Amino acid sequence: MKEFKRYAVTAALPYTNGPVHIGHIAGAYLPADIYVRYLRNNGRDVAFICGSDEHGVPITIKAQNEQISPQEVVDKYHVIIAESFKDLGISFDIFSRTTNQTHHETASAFFRTLYDKNVFEERTTEQYFDEQAGKYLADRYITGTCPKCANDKAYGDQCEKCGSTLDPTDLINPVSAITGTKPVLRKTTNWYLPLDKWQEKLENYIEAHPEWKTNVLGQCRSWLKDGLQGRAMTRDMEWGVKVPIIGAEGKVLYVWFDAPIGYISATKELALQNSKFSDWEKYWKDEDTRLVHFIGKDNIVFHCIIFPAMLMAHGGYILADAVPANEFLNLEGDKISTSRNWAIWAHEYVKDFPNKQDVLRYVLTSIAPETKDSEFTWKDFQARNNNELASILGNFVNRVIVLTHKFFDGKVPDASGCSDLQETLTQYKANISSSIEHFRFREAQAELMNVARIGNKLLTEKEPWKTFKEHPKETGIVLYDCLQIIANFAILCEPFLPFTAQKLMKQLNLETTQWNWSDAGRQDLVPANHMLHPAEILFEKIEDSLIDYEIEKLHSSKAITPPASVPLKAEISYDAFEKMDIRSGIILEAKKVEKADKLLELKVDLGFEVRTVVSGIALHFKPEELIHKKVSVLANLAPRKIKGIESKGMILLAEDQEGKLIFVNNEEDISLGSIIK
Repeated sequence: MKEFKRYAVTAALPYTNGPVHIGHIAGAYLPADIYVRYLRNNGRDVAFICGSDEHGVPITIKAQNEQISPQEVVDKYHVIIAESFKDLGISFDIFSRTTNQTHHETASAFFRTLYDKNVFEERTTEQYFDEQAGKYLADRYITGTCPKCANDKAYGDQCEKCGSTLDPTDLINPVSAITGTKPVLRKTTNWYLPLDKWQEKLENYIEAHPEWKTNVLGQCRSWLKDGLQGRAMTRDMEWGVKVPIIGAEGKVLYVWFDAPIGYISATKELALQNSKFSDWEKYWKDEDTRLVHFIGKDNIVFHCIIFPAMLMAHGGYILADAVPANEFLNLEGDKISTSRNWAIWAHEYVKDFPNKQDVLRYVLTSIAPETKDSEFTWKDFQARNNNELASILGNFVNRVIVLTHKFFDGKVPDASGCSDLQETLTQYKANISSSIEHFRFREAQAELMNVARIGNKLLTEKEPWKTFKEHPKETGIVLYDCLQIIANFAILCEPFLPFTAQKLMKQLNLETTQWNWSDAGRQDLVPANHMLHPAEILFEKIEDSLIDYEIEKLHSSKAITPPASVPLKAEISYDAFEKMDIRSGIILEAKKVEKADKLLELKVDLGFEVRTVVSGIALHFKPEELIHKKVSVLANLAPRKIKGIESKGMILLAEDQEGKLIFVNNEEDISLGSIIK
C-alpha cells in the first residue's frame, strides 16, 4: 500500500430536512470517526471534513410541509445535527454548511470553470410543469407508478421499492406532489455533464481499485456496463446555488453537483479557521494525499462516478483512493423510515441515555452493516452493554483498581519485568491496526475486547484476592500486569470509545495526551509506585424497565400509514381472538409521565376494579381532555413496567386518514366492564 503524507477524510453531508438517526451514524459517521481518530493517534496529518447539505428538493418539501422558509428549515436542523455529532464524539475538524458564502462562491466557480472549458452540453428537453403552482417540478416533486415494479408511490428520480433509477417521464400516471394535479410537459433548457465522454477514464479509475468493497465495485460496474448517459447539472428551482451564467435565470445547480463540492468549500473554510490547515489545496490537489469518502450505499454512484467525472473535467484535483460504503441498518425487524418516524434519533438517544455515548458507539460498531444490512434491537443493545461492556470490561477494570487500593494502598506494585505481556499486547495492536486500515471496524473492535478478555482470564486464573496473604509478590505481579493491560486498552480503545478512554486515564491518574498509538504494546506504561485514583464504575447495567420504555416509545411514536394502504396482518384463528378480553372502561385520572414526552399515566375504571394503564398518546391528547372518556381496554394483556410504572392493559384506538387518533368506544350508555366482542 502506498504511503501517504496526509489524509482528507470526508463523511457524507447529511440533509438538513430532519435530525440524524442511528442508521446515519452507523453508516458513515462512526466508522469515519474511528478511522480518523486512529490516524491522529498515529501522528498522521488528517483533515476530517463534513457539513450540512442544505439544498435540494427534500429541504423545500420540508419547508412546504411546515409552512416555513427553506432557510428556517436548514437553520433549525443544522444546529440539531451538529450537536448530535458533537455529543456522540464525532470529531470533525469542521462541520460546515452549503448555504454559506464560501460554498456558494466555490460551487459557482467550479461550474463556471467547466462551462468555460465547454464541458457541458446545453439541451432543451420537456420537463413536467405544474400549471396550478406555476413552476417546473423537480424529480422529487413528481410521484407516479413505477414502470418496472408497479409501485404507485415511485418518485421522479427513483423507485424506493425496487431501487430502480428513473426519469420523471418514465412514471405512469404522474402527479404533482405540490398540488396533486397532473403535470404537463413544457420545454426548458439545462446544462448536462456528458458522463459518456468520461466512461473510459471512469472504468480505468474503478478497476484500479480492486481492493474496494464488493458492494461499491458491483454498483459502479453495473452503471458502467449499462453505458453512462449525460446528466443534468442544473435544475429549474429557486432554492440552491444560482447557475452563474447569463440565460440561466431561475435555475440552480443540481444538488449532486453542488453537494460534493461542499467537501472542498468546507476545507477552504477550515483553512481560514485553523492555521494547521492553511494550505487547503494540498488536501485536494497533492498526489501524496489520500482522499477517503465514508458514505452509505445509496451514495455510491454519486461519489464514485459523478463526482470523479466532475473532478476529471475540472482538472487539478485528486480522486478518492478509498470509498468504504456501508449497507443499511434496520431497526427492530423493519427498515428505518424517517417518514414513518421509525427511527432512533441521535439527539433523543443522548437525552435518554446521558453519559452513555460509548455504549451506542460500541453497539453500532459491533453490528455495523459493513458487508450486508444489519439490525439494531433494544434487547441486543441492553445485552451488549450488560454482558460485554459492564461484565467483561467494566468489571475487569473495577476489580483491578479496587484490589490495588486494598492491597497496595492504591500504588502500582513494583513488579516491572517479572512477566512478559509485550508480545501478546503488540500482536493485538497489530491486529487492530490492520483491521482499521482495511476498514473492518467490527473486526477491529472485537480484537479490542479480546484485550480486556486476556485481563479477565489472568485475574480468574491467578485469583489475587486469595493469594495476597501468603504470596504478596505474586499478587503484585498479577495486578501490575493487569494495570498494564488497562493502560494498553485505554490507548487502543480511543478511536472506538473515546469517552471511556478518558475515564480510564483518569482512574490511572495519567494525562489523556500522555501516549499515542506507538506506545501500545508496552508493559511499563504505568510505572511502579504510581498512585491511582479510586475506582469508578465504567458501565452501569441497563435495567429492563428502561429498555421496555424505549420499545414502547418507538412503537407509540411511529407514524401510521393511512388505513387504505396498510396490508392486513397474517390470519389468526378464532381461538386466538377468543383469548383477548376487551372491556369497556372510563378514564378517571390522566397525567404525564415524567421524562417521557409521549406517555400518559391513566387510571381506568373497569367496573370491577380501577387499573393503571400507561399509553403513548400524550402527543395527541391533553390529560384534561381524557377525564370521563369512555374507552375500550385490552384487559388481559400481561402487565409490564414502563418508565417504572406497572401498566395493566392497553387502550385501543383507531387512526383516521390524517393520522388523528380516535377512541374506539363512543357509546355513552355502555356499562363499565362490559365485554366487547
